[in-house]
Amino acid sequence: MSEITTVGLDLAKNVFQVHGADARGGVVFRKKLRRSAVLEFFSKLPPCLVAMEACGGAHFWGRELARLGDDIRLIPPAYVKPFVKRQKNDAADAEAICEAAQRPNMRFVPVKSEETQGAASVFRVRELLIRQRTQAIDALRGHLTEYGQVVPQGATNARRLIALVADDESDLPTTARASLKVLTATLAQLDDQIEALDAEITRRAKENEVARRLMTIPGIGPLIVTAMTTLAPPPETFRKGRDFAAWLGLTPRQHSTGGKQRLGATTKMGERSLRRLLIIGANSVIIKRHCHASARPGTWLASMLERKPTMLVRVALANKMARIVWALMKSGEIYRAPAVAA
Repeated sequence: MSEITTVGLDLAKNVFQVHGADARGGVVFRKKLRRSAVLEFFSKLPPCLVAMEACGGAHFWGRELARLGDDIRLIPPAYVKPFVKRQKNDAADAEAICEAAQRPNMRFVPVKSEETQGAASVFRVRELLIRQRTQAIDALRGHLTEYGQVVPQGATNARRLIALVADDESDLPTTARASLKVLTATLAQLDDQIEALDAEITRRAKENEVARRLMTIPGIGPLIVTAMTTLAPPPETFRKGRDFAAWLGLTPRQHSTGGKQRLGATTKMGERSLRRLLIIGANSVIIKRHCHASARPGTWLASMLERKPTMLVRVALANKMARIVWALMKSGEIYRAPAVAA
């Protein structure tokens, strides 16, 4: 049997598919494994390159197999898809993963530690609670509209919704008030839980030296810096700030051909939480531009606001903020405001 150099592992809940190849790409074995037999199977193989798609559970299996001496490579699923031949099944996916890992210019995802994954959970939980709070507010507003009580949209108006339900002298029927109070109680509980998570995020930002330096950038607060230090790969992963901004999906989508450049909307690739937070931070700078030196007359931001639509400027500023964040994380310096043009 040829010497195994690369193994493609297609992850699943219970039944895993393994595809082994030699240095020339020839098939050495194809095998199905139950979850309980995966580590035992790889412990009997010589150390080799093991490739997986960067999906749920990939970081866990990457850590476990790395302890056996294997070289772990996680590949974004979008980069594996072109290597799937004809019909899609587990065996074809494992073969495609193995073939993609052997490409010299393939891009890989770093394996996260347990501490990093644990720190990132606070943002996932916070996003879930915010979605649930939005659902509760929308449901409450919809029910009150049926009784002629119209309240403007936005989480800032949630208190008015709660006050209408709590007011015993309002025109709400008694039969509806009891069920609506369930929504208001849920809304109050969600607010308390989100505030607790925000306090935890702020505490982490104050304790982290990198986070304190990043907060010197206009529009960057505790939430963004903690997300950056937790969700973003190490700055050494990218050659320059533009690559980091492209990873976040803050660059135009290209559809160029025949030497003619065609740019569209942003690609929206990479970590969507970071991209959304950066755009929100850029919007806060634009709203309060009279307070920031980077938005004074004569600066890049001021000239962009004069010539371009506001939404385009938000994304452009978020792109610039991402490149500044990468530069500060790489160099270890603090932010210095640009000089105003004469």
